[in-house]
Amino acid sequence: MKIKILRKKDPHLEFVIEGVTPAFVNALRRIMVSEVPTLAVDWADVEDNNSVIFDEMLVHRLGMLPLVFDPKKLNFTDDCKCDGKGCVLCQAVLVMDKAGPCIVHSGDLKSSNREVRPTDPRFILVELLKGQHVKLSAVARLGRGKQHAKWQAANASYQYYPELKEAKANSLPKCPKGCLKKVGSKVALKDPAKCDLCDFCAEAGVKVVGNPNKFIFRVESVSGLNPAYIVSKAVETLSGKADEFKKNLGKL
Repeated sequence: MKIKILRKKDPHLEFVIEGVTPAFVNALRRIMVSEVPTLAVDWADVEDNNSVIFDEMLVHRLGMLPLVFDPKKLNFTDDCKCDGKGCVLCQAVLVMDKAGPCIVHSGDLKSSNREVRPTDPRFILVELLKGQHVKLSAVARLGRGKQHAKWQAANASYQYYPELKEAKANSLPKCPKGCLKKVGSKVALKDPAKCDLCDFCAEAGVKVVGNPNKFIFRVESVSGLNPAYIVSKAVETLSGKADEFKKNLGKL
């Protein structure tokens, strides 16, 4: 297996992976999306809210806020030493007390854990007019994307790596994304990562096909986790599943 990083700029990570099968990269993608633990608001108590937004809508916005946290310092509530009662090792409390007129942003939430905060303080939660007031407390816990979309760690996708098989064109064929270039008398791929195998250049005698054992993988973090960590955690999870399968297979 070979891996080459194409782009690494938070929250994006793009790399080429070679020597694997479509089944492997798809399993990796599914784990990144649905099984890497993230932190999100799981429960809220709205003490006062006379804004134009219903309590349920306000709490829904809180739940979808991506939160920054340290995955090494938080446990799942069911696995914590507090036996699910809730403590600083398995949850964080976010409180808000704002009176209008003002626009309430994610940065107005005060956290009980200094390391837990929204990824961006500029997310708009609600606009309060004169005389309107919102006071609430919310509890953030670890979860996985397969339980609810608010715990989804990343958007992940992959494509076959494009390779030139035929390049008989006398002139440079048109490409919607500008992926082709002239190298002497031949046509070559200028940026394979931009090519989506649309076959637009086939009419000009250029044939581009996807390598079934080489892929361009793209990861965009939609949580408070670094994309490189998400990939690493997904690989660790996949390895654990393989070990468990092998262990159970030996019992048959």
